[in-house]
Amino acid sequence: MAFTLKIGQSAPDFSLPATDGKTYTLHDFDSAGVLVIFFTCNHCPYVLGSEEVTRRTAEKFLPRGVKFVAINSNSPNTYPEDSFEHMVRRMQEKKFPWLYLYDRSQDAARKYGALRTPHFYVFDRNRKLVYTGRELDNPRDPSKSTVNDLENALEDVLAGRPVRRPLTNPIGCNVKWEGQDPHWMPPDACDLV
Repeated sequence: MAFTLKIGQSAPDFSLPATDGKTYTLHDFDSAGVLVIFFTCNHCPYVLGSEEVTRRTAEKFLPRGVKFVAINSNSPNTYPEDSFEHMVRRMQEKKFPWLYLYDRSQDAARKYGALRTPHFYVFDRNRKLVYTGRELDNPRDPSKSTVNDLENALEDVLAGRPVRRPLTNPIGCNVKWEGQDPHWMPPDACDLV
């Protein structure tokens, strides 16, 4: 089996605490017509560079039934700023329009096959994967981006069309795996295209 979920596979369930003090499972988002799950963190320059674009994308699509859920799976032992306490602080400061879940065990990152931060997964109403990869082709400096693959995928799925480009390679820092070198990637991790 490939490391990362393949197009057409079902969204794996999870039970994760969020910065709002509640714990969420996949079924808490059953009412969403489309679900975007993305792996992110507090420190990565690619996340920090593109988070306001992600905010605008979320705000644009929320009224159309799209729910955004962020998951931080990074080890706080590798980057202390990726701790849950720092997540809470960031959400209080930034007030992002998504829930921010903490995957301390890294089980969700393994189930989804998260490669980098940020790494986006778009699921249709039946929670089948229709897009995975990047949001922007230059998340570190969005002013140099030429395409927003996430928005294109959302427009396609909401229009009932096949996603024009269902796979892209996520661009960002690799997930910081517990007990590993900061640049370590699982041996079965590979580019998506």
